[in-house]
Amino acid sequence: MPSPSSSPSSSPSSSSEDLPTANGLFNDPPDFYAPEKSSTSTTHTLPTGETLCLSLVGHNPLWGHHLFPASRVLTTYLHMHASRLCAGKRVLELGAGAGLPGLAAARYGAERVVISDYPDEELIVNILGNIQATRGVITGVKNVQAKGFIWGRDVRELDASCDEARGGKGVGFDTLILSDLMFNHSQHSALVKTVRECLRRSEGSRALVFFTPHRPWLVERDLGLFEVLREEGQGLVAEKVVEEKMEKVMFEGDPGNEDLRRTVWGWEVKWSDLHVENVVANGQPT
Repeated sequence: MPSPSSSPSSSPSSSSEDLPTANGLFNDPPDFYAPEKSSTSTTHTLPTGETLCLSLVGHNPLWGHHLFPASRVLTTYLHMHASRLCAGKRVLELGAGAGLPGLAAARYGAERVVISDYPDEELIVNILGNIQATRGVITGVKNVQAKGFIWGRDVRELDASCDEARGGKGVGFDTLILSDLMFNHSQHSALVKTVRECLRRSEGSRALVFFTPHRPWLVERDLGLFEVLREEGQGLVAEKVVEEKMEKVMFEGDPGNEDLRRTVWGWEVKWSDLHVENVVANGQPT
């Protein structure tokens, strides 16, 4: 799987209108660019029995055109721990793609859910469509929003209460969802900043980081997120809670260790300076 760029360019360096045409000399032939891929769809059946049909955008440099195994495993994990991670909680999903875990959190009783991704119109419109489609399948799904957000920016763009969370007043999001985002190495610091400023300072607050090393030769750089977390998290610590092997790899024919490429790892990130009564180990509460 090739490495996507950290983010699409916000604006082109020059406009095509500024370039000379010389009677068509610099014009591209009609078939010069590959045609854009149309959107697709996939399904996921929740442990509660409902089947969600999710729309996926056409090819996207941020890989929003796939539903990754980590999202499916994380969705199941939310169901297993719904009472402490979802019910009555404020939930934020970052880099959501189709938004499956965020939609599942709404199904499992979240008070409010914000499903966010890079502020690309196609990505956000697609999430809005999935929210609307889910409302048609699951009764009670409400207070779910789609928002465009660039990691590291002012978190008040996501929710005004996050400004109070930075001041330690205990407001923000109770549960953060980060599914298959660790591949974006250049954005680790921005991602940690966003988690630090959005996660409510409460003993039960958690950021869920789930991930598959689709490029095993870069796994140490992927895991570098946790080194940044130690250096810049200001009290945030990670605890591994899941290691689950899929039946097959997602990208057949790709290079690298197949055993790693079909494994989903998951961590819970929490505030280390707050007493936590229910310690989670090996995916199960003690």
